[in-house]
Parts: sequence; structure tokens; C-alpha cells
Amino acid sequence: MPGTRRRGAALEEAILEAAADEMRESGYAAMTMDNVARRAATNKNAIYRRWPNRAALGVAAYGRLARAHLTVPDTGTLRGDALELLRRANATWSSPQGAVLRELLTAAGDDPQLLGLLRERSGDGTMDNAWLALLGRAVARGEAPPEAVHPRVASLPMTMLRGEYAVRGLPEVPDTVLTEIVDEVFLPLVRGRAG
Repeated sequence: MPGTRRRGAALEEAILEAAADEMRESGYAAMTMDNVARRAATNKNAIYRRWPNRAALGVAAYGRLARAHLTVPDTGTLRGDALELLRRANATWSSPQGAVLRELLTAAGDDPQLLGLLRERSGDGTMDNAWLALLGRAVARGEAPPEAVHPRVASLPMTMLRGEYAVRGLPEVPDTVLTEIVDEVFLPLVRGRAG
């Protein structure tokens, strides 16, 4: 509705969506507060009241993108769930959305503040919570011991996937590698947690 002033969560959502769209279309390096304000049909002051700088806005917008696409699969088996969640993460990281994250990580090399924000964002637990939920269901089905529901166990597959991107510089990790992560590392670790 023209003339309706957005406030609170509605305005914040519009700003985050505008920032995410800017990064997807032009990249983080080209994202400006002016462009985001114009796209969100607001003013820069409204943005700066919520995010002190471009880095904070960029990380928040990426976080919104990541959360919006995260669902925990339920294939009926721990192996199936783990492979599906890892495949989804791989597809995201090799997509245009993943390009936004890769650009943020590259820019962080020259911007200590951005690096700090990305570290905070990676510690928000969104993906780890998905893996913990997956492990919890496996325990309920009798596929895993209760001791497997542990933050280090939950974070391992994603840490290994990030390592494949960071160390090998691949545009997409092959499915055979994802299967190895699950079958040769994750599942043996889960089973080995039995008291």
C-alpha cells in the first residue's frame, strides 16, 4: 500500500531482502547503503539504526538467506538424512547464494570487522541445530546412541565440507566426497560414541 509506513519487523525484513537482492545481483563489493535504501523504499537512517555499517548489513542479509533455505530432511535413516543435508549445503554453497558467502569471505580478508561478524554468524548454531535435530531423530529410531547428540559430532560434516571448498577451491564438491564424509567419518563417529 502506498503511503503505509513500515516499522519494526516489517521494515527490517524489507531491508534485509533488499540487501540480499543487491548482493545476489551485484555482489557485496557493489552493495551500498544508498542502493539498499532505494530498493527497500526507506532511508539510510532506518538502515543505520539497525546495522551500524555495510559489513553488518551484508552478514545479516546473508544469514537471512541461509535460514530461509534450511530445512532438516527426514528420509527415515540417519545415513539418508546426513547425505541429504550435506547435499543441500553443497548445492547452496555452489549456487548464486553461495557466491554471496564466498564473496563475503573474500572481502573479509581485507576487513577485520567483516571477518569478526562472519565468525559470529558461523557461531549462531543454525546449521549445527539442524544436525543435532537429525541426530536426535536417529537416537529416537534406535540408530544412534544418545551420546552422539553432541555439538562436535553435529559440526563435523559441515566443517569437512567447508574444508573441501577452502582447501581445494572447488566450485562444487563431488557427491562421492559427500558420501565419503558421511560413510567413512560421520557414521563411524556416531556409532563410536556409544558408552
